[in-house]
Amino acid sequence: MQPSVNEIWQWLEGVPDPEIPVVSVVDLGIVRSVAWNGDRLDVGLTPTYSGCPATSVISRDVETALRDRGIEKLAVETKLSPPWTTDWISDKGRAKLLDYGIAPPDPVTRGPKACPYCKSDNVHLISQFGSTPCKAQWRCGSCLEPFDYFKCL
Repeated sequence: MQPSVNEIWQWLEGVPDPEIPVVSVVDLGIVRSVAWNGDRLDVGLTPTYSGCPATSVISRDVETALRDRGIEKLAVETKLSPPWTTDWISDKGRAKLLDYGIAPPDPVTRGPKACPYCKSDNVHLISQFGSTPCKAQWRCGSCLEPFDYFKCL
């Protein structure tokens, strides 16, 4: 018997992002579609940006997780359109990013509201380029800690 699409989404919530392992590929909104096509499971993935070096790792990890659950016929497809946006990050994913020390994206301010460590709003941009291409480097003027900010895309 085929597992339900809802069950498969739950399984994929256990697949961590390889660059930020505290959030799942579902929390980041990278998994865009899950559907049965007869006896084959089709999964659509949209990377955070088209040149993301983790795209092949994410595809492999999704495939491995599903094959480990008994899915034999599987098609994992990278979809670049529509392009990924930070709007697709779940509320749970935003909370996990913050708990991990990465300021979640804020489409209004286009920068962090506060330091993820001490919650001060005295924050300053250090570099538009952080530890990965989808993050920028900021520093708190109160606790002096540097932190990543997930850029709005």
